[in-house]
Amino acid sequence: MKLWTPLSTILRRTLPSIPYFPTSQFQSPTYNFSPSPPSSSTNSPNSLTHNFHFPLKTFCSGSPENFHVRCWTCGHVAKAALFLVCDSCRTIQPVDQSVDYFHIFGLERKFDIGVENLEGKYKEWQKKLHPDLVHSKSEEERGYAAEQSGRVIDAYRTLSKPLLRAIYVLRLEGVDVDEEETLSDPELLSEILEIREAVEEAADSQELNQIQSQMREKLSHWSNSFANAYRCRNFEEAQNSIRRMTYYERVNEEIVKKL
Repeated sequence: MKLWTPLSTILRRTLPSIPYFPTSQFQSPTYNFSPSPPSSSTNSPNSLTHNFHFPLKTFCSGSPENFHVRCWTCGHVAKAALFLVCDSCRTIQPVDQSVDYFHIFGLERKFDIGVENLEGKYKEWQKKLHPDLVHSKSEEERGYAAEQSGRVIDAYRTLSKPLLRAIYVLRLEGVDVDEEETLSDPELLSEILEIREAVEEAADSQELNQIQSQMREKLSHWSNSFANAYRCRNFEEAQNSIRRMTYYERVNEEIVKKL
């Protein structure tokens, strides 16, 4: 890793694609390019939007309070964004971009979350979307199940990792990390250089594990720093914390490769 590598290059190497989602569910939805599970036949890039339909959304009297989502199969009208199934006919619904990752796991939209409960909910959703359980459904509904499964996978991966979760919550606020910015903090550059040299010169796995432990402490520190900045709506400092976390995460990845 070169110290002058743009942050955009680092993020592309380490982070899954995280689409930007508008903070208001009343904006028009955008296509979801999240990957579906490897076992699905709808996973190829050319098939992600094949036969893709969004829930029918209407406005009554032009008021957000009257925003409705209509089931694509039975026409049932829901007054809230739908995730997974229709409340009436239980048909699997198309991915609705107004449903954010926190909604999927029944969590409040914030950075500090209890990740220990994510895995259980993740497995619960994946069981409901397993191909063996939807094989008798129509081809269209099976396609929606694969798309929903891919979105659950993206949501779990994003929320379970502090760095990805930090980037995601900022994007939900309409704040995007400047992916073209090159890190110029001389103190951090010097620190990263020393750490990389220590990794390269480590004599055995014990030394690598010690360095890795230090990286985890630094990641924890800057994760807490991000949480404080985010709570205070100090998005500039929050982005600075993300940049730090990104570089320490890259160092950690280099250590994992050598172990």
